[in-house]
Amino acid sequence: MGKSSGTLPKVAVLMGGSSAEREVSLSSGRECAAALRGEGFEVVEVDAGPDLCTRLQDIKPDVVFNALHGRWGEDGCVQGMLEWMGLPYTHSGVLASALAMDKQRSKDVFRAAGLPVVDSGLFDKGDVMAAHVMAPPYVVKPNNEGSSVGIYLVHQDANAPPQLANDMPSQVMVEAFAPGRELTTTVVGDDEGDPGAFTVTDILTDGWYDYDAKYQPGGSRHVVPADLPKEIFDLCLDYARRAHQALGCRGVSRTDFRWDESKGSAGLILLETNTQPGMTPTSLSPEQADQYGMSFGELCAWMVKDASCNR
Repeated sequence: MGKSSGTLPKVAVLMGGSSAEREVSLSSGRECAAALRGEGFEVVEVDAGPDLCTRLQDIKPDVVFNALHGRWGEDGCVQGMLEWMGLPYTHSGVLASALAMDKQRSKDVFRAAGLPVVDSGLFDKGDVMAAHVMAPPYVVKPNNEGSSVGIYLVHQDANAPPQLANDMPSQVMVEAFAPGRELTTTVVGDDEGDPGAFTVTDILTDGWYDYDAKYQPGGSRHVVPADLPKEIFDLCLDYARRAHQALGCRGVSRTDFRWDESKGSAGLILLETNTQPGMTPTSLSPEQADQYGMSFGELCAWMVKDASCNR
């Protein structure tokens, strides 16, 4: 690996890529690159493509900041390449990334760890469109995409099964719908130590927390820290830390929940863990870090210092 002229490492920020979340990744990458430059790092921005390995060999970074989202970038694929190249990188390693991206397998891991999740299963796309495969309400989604890409909500009174788009995969995940408030918690640290949880955010929208609600201006409003009973607030922190550890995550992860207030603590359901959450100054995880007293630049710098490989 090369060494930068200063005392701080040379960082290659991976962004873009070819997934359905390309535009979100480009936004995250540009913001992280700017923040790292503000912290004194030498930064090279890399729009990840088929020539990524060659480009990294030419750049010779000391550390790779992985700001990719979606398939190829956060499912263990690029992590495996970076391991092979011996380049330290941010966020989780190969196994944790692959597990978290596979929604059904990650639910199996959470169940084994005693964490509350809804009933779910993998079904052929044709079967899902032919008849209800579980009693409504339920949700249909790709098993390995993020950012609410390709999600169908089948309501309680739906007479017919959903008609899925042509670009949906041949096998999809169907899970029981969990009603309630949308909550999320960010965890930082290593699964082998004692990872810390920042706080809890309550995400307010006028409807389903879909792709537009996440990324369009005014699509959602964040209340941070969330106004919750202490028991529920503490459970979110505890469940998020346990999910981080169960998957074997390192660096930053964010775990999403639904809470049905009418059921008390029994109404808190873990939806999924994102091993590479959005990274702009107004994204959920940086927003929580700011509440914790860590600026966006400091968070990005911490992630670079935390980077490693061989995980």
